[in-house]
Amino acid sequence: MDQFILISYICALSVLMIFSSHGFVMLYFKKKYEDNNPKRNDDQENDKAVTVQLPLYNEYYVAERLINAICDIDYPKEKLEIQVLDDSTDETVDVVARVVKEKQALGFDIKQVRREKRTGFKAGALKEGLKTAKGEFVAIFDADFLPTKDFLKSTLIYFNNPKIGLVQTRWEHLNENYSLLTKIQALALNGHFVIEQSVRNKAGFFINFNGTGGVWRKSCIIDAGNWQADTLTEDLDLSYRAQLKGWNFIFLRDYTTPAELPSEMNALKAQQFRWTKGAIETAKKLLPEVWRSGLPLRIKLQSTFHLSSNIVFPFILLAGILNVPLIFIKNSGPYNHFFNFMSIFVIAFISSFMFYLHAQKDVYKDWRKKIALFPLFMAGSMGFAVNNTRAVVEGLFNKKSEFVRTPKFKVVKNTDSFFHNKYLKKTKVDPSAFVELALAAYCFIGVAASVYFLEIAALPFQLMFFFGFGCVSYLSLKHSIFKKNRT
Repeated sequence: MDQFILISYICALSVLMIFSSHGFVMLYFKKKYEDNNPKRNDDQENDKAVTVQLPLYNEYYVAERLINAICDIDYPKEKLEIQVLDDSTDETVDVVARVVKEKQALGFDIKQVRREKRTGFKAGALKEGLKTAKGEFVAIFDADFLPTKDFLKSTLIYFNNPKIGLVQTRWEHLNENYSLLTKIQALALNGHFVIEQSVRNKAGFFINFNGTGGVWRKSCIIDAGNWQADTLTEDLDLSYRAQLKGWNFIFLRDYTTPAELPSEMNALKAQQFRWTKGAIETAKKLLPEVWRSGLPLRIKLQSTFHLSSNIVFPFILLAGILNVPLIFIKNSGPYNHFFNFMSIFVIAFISSFMFYLHAQKDVYKDWRKKIALFPLFMAGSMGFAVNNTRAVVEGLFNKKSEFVRTPKFKVVKNTDSFFHNKYLKKTKVDPSAFVELALAAYCFIGVAASVYFLEIAALPFQLMFFFGFGCVSYLSLKHSIFKKNRT
């Protein structure tokens, strides 16, 4: 049994090291292609017809704020069409109707588009709106985004050749400093946007539309097969289909679109579940096509890492479970050669740290303060292993589930509260919170054993698993119970 546990643990750490060490690869390409910046055409006239699509579903608190921000964009009214793709089933419908009527009176070409059935969820709404879209270009914003006034003028100048199908902007975080939870999310997203998206784009690899904060060429969407709802990440799916058809994308690292981060744990877990499961579904759907294509091997390999990276979560969970018996095995059997060998896996930690360090240094003056949260980010990643492992398993075994929207809170200032949110009160705590609580208690045994046996090298990882599972379960239960008490 001891040898089985050791071999299983080494296998789990090997998978984690392969994916984590990919951070070194990203940093290599970052250095190699750092001067390969996207080209713009500043002389381009703002004479292109643009359709702005706003997919909404029960966004009572933020719908008006979003529509006001879109109408504040500096662009000729006669060239701008706004589609409010409103699938709402509550008072949001009335809010949107009122605001749309006010904007129409001011001369805006804006419509509230309603469907009888929410078929295809967000993908279905976008596809429906595209049928009547007048614009040559289509900008898309989720309800929690606040694009700046120069958004269209700053993005359209990059469509300088007919094969550019998408310009994606980097997300900025309106409420990053609201709580420790939002600060850690910001650190994680910065890794994706500042390094992954930017480096892949500069190096000529595939990137993805992030679902919002970007502008598509309408003909690119149509040519790639339009929006499809057979995965939970319709944005990632369409992105790969378009690039497989030969379309080029541009990512703007230094132009940002502000957005609100989830400030409540159960909402964040639902979002992470959707992103994780959708990526696995997209990998199953499109990786075979990627490998059958005539693309260079370097692009095929990078695409594989990109689409399959969420497979790490079951192995994180396995490592967390096996961490505890390993302490006792090490101190009761002749396995020193195994444990000496396992020290090589510290490379994975170093690679991840360097990856996120550069993500903060590249765009923030206070990067030292941000990277100091890295241990908490790692613990959080471990704590999400139960939630995201379930997403991976469901994706692999084709279990279909509803597109669960992330509740919008309109929480920006530290004095704002999300507990009044009526959508939040309708949600239930996920049963995974009780599994995470049990795992936190289990991992505490590993912490105690590490202290007892003076396994100082193992203690930080035991603590991260304990705090990760403990904090995720605690916040899941706290936010759920507290919101019910406030109802």
